Amino acid sequence: MAKLAYEDFQPGQTFSLGPKHVTAKEIFEFAREFDPQPMHIDEAAGRASILGGLAASGWHTSAMFMRMMCDAYLLDTASEGAPGIDFMEWKKPVLAGDTLSGRSIVLESRPMRSRPGMGIVKFRHEVENQRGELVCLGENATMIRMRLAVETPA
Repeated sequence: MAKLAYEDFQPGQTFSLGPKHVTAKEIFEFAREFDPQPMHIDEAAGRASILGGLAASGWHTSAMFMRMMCDAYLLDTASEGAPGIDFMEWKKPVLAGDTLSGRSIVLESRPMRSRPGMGIVKFRHEVENQRGELVCLGENATMIRMRLAVETPA
């Protein structure tokens, strides 16, 4: 199957993400290595915190979102990476036992002037828990190869 190219992404197009079940074990393992704050590595500390339970680090939430995005469409895309993230917000804690799902929505696309044969596709990403509560919100652009190179105005 051919990979999705720049031309395959249209404003308003939506890609479903997940589901991804979050376990206490993976929260602990990620936090132990990358963000060993008490609310991420100790259930009692998590319950005593404002997060209300053993909670995934925001960085872990972002990593799980990235995996869901790869599984949903990115690995089947002629992507050349991203120039950065416009923003990433962690709206609610992701707790052990939560199940995440969501969507990536194409906001806009345009050919790149600096790289003929490549375009920029801007996405909005929304990740929710099993209660429909928004836990993560972000926007970023991705560089995607074109199927057919086009001349871009100077």
